[in-house]
Amino acid sequence: MPGHSQSVTFSLKYAPMTSPLIHTQPTRGRYKLLGLIFLLAVITYLDRLCISAAMPRIAAEFNLSPTQKGYVFSAFTFAYAAFEIPSGWLGDRFGARLALTRIVMWWSAFTILTGAAFGFWSLIFIRFLFGAGEAGAFPNIARAVSRWFPPSEQGRAMSASFIGLAVGSAMTAPIVLTLLERQSWRWTFVEFGVVGALWCIAWHRWFRNLPEEHKAVNEAELKLIRAEQTGKNDLNLSHQVPWGTLFKSKNMIFIGFMYFAYAYGLYFYITWLPTYLLEARGFSTNSTKWLSSLPWVVSAFAFALSGWLTDRLAKTKGLKFARCGLGVTGYAVSAILLVAVAQVKSNLLAALLLAVAFGFQTLTISAAWAVCLDVGRRHAGVVTGFMNTVGNFGGTLGPIVIGYAVKEWGSWSMPFYLMAAVFVFGMAMWLLIDPYQPIFKEELNYEKSAINA
Repeated sequence: MPGHSQSVTFSLKYAPMTSPLIHTQPTRGRYKLLGLIFLLAVITYLDRLCISAAMPRIAAEFNLSPTQKGYVFSAFTFAYAAFEIPSGWLGDRFGARLALTRIVMWWSAFTILTGAAFGFWSLIFIRFLFGAGEAGAFPNIARAVSRWFPPSEQGRAMSASFIGLAVGSAMTAPIVLTLLERQSWRWTFVEFGVVGALWCIAWHRWFRNLPEEHKAVNEAELKLIRAEQTGKNDLNLSHQVPWGTLFKSKNMIFIGFMYFAYAYGLYFYITWLPTYLLEARGFSTNSTKWLSSLPWVVSAFAFALSGWLTDRLAKTKGLKFARCGLGVTGYAVSAILLVAVAQVKSNLLAALLLAVAFGFQTLTISAAWAVCLDVGRRHAGVVTGFMNTVGNFGGTLGPIVIGYAVKEWGSWSMPFYLMAAVFVFGMAMWLLIDPYQPIFKEELNYEKSAINA
């Protein structure tokens, strides 16, 4: 019987070696994966923010203007945006194991090479290639989460990566500014790059694209992971993507512009925050070290809350409220607080308001990535890649706009008014997103086939 033969083959290939006579407790292999994802997110933002903390020293050595600083910051983001979809597709085609190995090794190499820069144009070139290398990291994290966690746990699982992002970001300014007291800024990039290469080795040795293929996952855990699965097709590597459907989907366009607003605001904290605290608010280097970390400390709690909250609301209020309602609320409060930052005279109060504004902004992150899993399904890598591409064009624009505002208008207030306006636009995009509508209609056919089977 052909059908019986295929069933046996699948069982021999994927079923963990457990005795049917013993009722075992589920293993916790998926939480070991979360540990690796957490560490990756820490390293990602250590490497990404390193140049922000080191920029005053770099700018002094190369005599960079505010506008040139903005272009150096944005060289990374432009490349990151441009290569997001191809890197997300590589994960859909070959799996997250190979894709993340390539991504992390590439960006670690160019983190090290940043220390060899000799002027403005070499910085632009190296940071562009660094951005091209790091592109696709979070879409492939999302892909790994979608294969290793049931839908009801995916929001919280993604929040682990965002908590790692916050931890890495909070650590960066204190570590870099402390190292710069003892050594050249060039050696700092070398040391950070080596850390990424070590993670890459550990990832490739441990991770497998499917939990069915991993000896750390037993049958009980696998049953828990697949309990909410609608069909086997969701597990397949995607060899073909209907690109026309992706780019014509209104849902996809709304998701992209929603994340444009998020990344526009995000890259102020990634790039200009230490400079703003030093130059616009007059804080000392030691105070800047810790106040630059404060928004990221607040965001760590927001990231943790966002994953739990969007999963909880999805069960009690439905996906529209859990994703879009949370997104609108976070953007609205953040916009109000950014206007307040532009108006307050107290330097310390401005720094505290910035931290709280960023906390509300990051409260939306798990909802944003979870909605991509809602509508992307087995094409999650490409869908999250598209979202991150459009978002990071916002991240590319933001640092340049700030640089021009400071240079041409001599104003540190205007950038915050513009950020608030971008968040109002993002609120409108959130309201237009439908988390129940798959980007690719074929996904509906897979669900119907699974139900009929």
